[in-house]
Amino acid sequence: MSVTQELLEIPRRLIGSPRDAISTPALILDLPVVERNIAEMARRMRGLPAALRPHAKIHKSPVLGQMQLDAGAIGLTTATIWEASAMLDAGLSDVLVANQVVVPLKAAELARIAGLGHVIVAVESTENAVELSLAARQARTQIGVLVEIDVGLHRSGVRSLDAAVELATQVEELHGLRLEGLLGYEGHCMLEPDRHTRVDKAKASNHILISAADAFDRNGLSTHIVAAGGLGTWDITGANPRITEIHAGSYIFMDAFHRKLVPGFEVGLTVLSTVISATGDLAVIDCGRKSMGIDRAIPEVVGDVGEIRFEHGEFFIHEEHSVLSLSHGLKVGDRVELMPGYAPTTVNLYDVYFVVADDYVVDVWPILGRYGSVTAGIGPAPALPGGLRARLS
Repeated sequence: MSVTQELLEIPRRLIGSPRDAISTPALILDLPVVERNIAEMARRMRGLPAALRPHAKIHKSPVLGQMQLDAGAIGLTTATIWEASAMLDAGLSDVLVANQVVVPLKAAELARIAGLGHVIVAVESTENAVELSLAARQARTQIGVLVEIDVGLHRSGVRSLDAAVELATQVEELHGLRLEGLLGYEGHCMLEPDRHTRVDKAKASNHILISAADAFDRNGLSTHIVAAGGLGTWDITGANPRITEIHAGSYIFMDAFHRKLVPGFEVGLTVLSTVISATGDLAVIDCGRKSMGIDRAIPEVVGDVGEIRFEHGEFFIHEEHSVLSLSHGLKVGDRVELMPGYAPTTVNLYDVYFVVADDYVVDVWPILGRYGSVTAGIGPAPALPGGLRARLS
C-alpha cells in the first residue's frame, strides 16, 4: 500500500457520513462553493488579455489543479519542486515553479519531472542556471526557464535590465535549458489595502517587467512568456497587453485576508472544530495555531452560531486551543467552523481534505507536496559514517 493510500484509508470510511461525524480539527472543502469560485475566476479572466496559470501552492491537490485546468487555466504554478512533482506525477503536464530550484537533489528532481511534461522554472543567477543545465543533461530532458526580475518586492530576481539580458543570453547557450521569457512578481502590491495605491504600485512594477521584455525583444531573446500577478492584482496586471499570464490562486478557497482585497468569491475552505470547554461567556475550541493559519488576519467564525469573536485577538489562539467570547451560548460538544486567516498556511497543516456537499462527506482528497521528497527518482540514501552508525545502533 502506498503512503497516499495509507493516508486515505481511515478518513475514507467517513464518505457518506454527515460532516458532524468528522473528528476535529479537520479541514473541510465545500465542493459546490469551490466549483463556483473556479468558474467565477474563469469568467473574470475571459475579459483580459492575460491567461490564468493558478498557483497550486494554495491547495496542493492535483484534483483541484485538474478542475482549474478544465475551467480554462493554461497550466499551474507552484512554489516548490515537490508541489510540482505532485502535479506532474499525477498526470498534470504544464507546471511553472515560480521560484529558484537550488542544490543538486532538487535540480535532479526538476530534471526528472521535465521528462513528464512542460516544466518551467525561475532563474536569477548564472550559477543556478549551470546547475540546472547539468541536471537536465544527465536526465536527458529539457527545462524551460524564465529569468526572474525584481520589480519592487526585493526578494528574488535580478536587479537590472542589463543583468536580465546577460543572464538570458547565458541561458540560451546552456544545453538542457530552454529560455521562455520573464517573470516579475509584484508581491509587495498584494498586501496594499487601498485600491488606488495598489493600482499605482502594481502598474509601476509592471512597467519594470515590460521594460525588461522590451530589452529582451531588442536582443532577440524569447518573450513567449511574460509572467506576473497574484490575486490582489489579477485585474491590474492581467489587463496589461504585454503580460501573458498571471498566477492568482487564493480565489479557489478565500480566507479572512484575501476576501477583503478581492470581493465576490465565497468561503470554500473551513476548519471544523469542537467546543471542549464553556464557562460563562467564553468557549474553548480544539483548534489553534497548529490547525489554522493566522497569517495576516484573524480567523473568522462562519455559519449561524451567533455573535462570536476571538477573545483578545490572536493572543487567545494557542497551539491546540482558541478562546472565543460570545453573546450566543455554546455548550461542550457543539461544532464551530472557522474561515482561516490565511488559507495556504492552513492547508499545509493537514494531510487530507474532507470534501463535503449538502453537509455530507462525498470524498477525501490527499494534500500533496508538503514535504521534501527523498524517494522520487533519487535513489538510496548514502551510508552513514562508521562512528555515527555505531552511536545510532
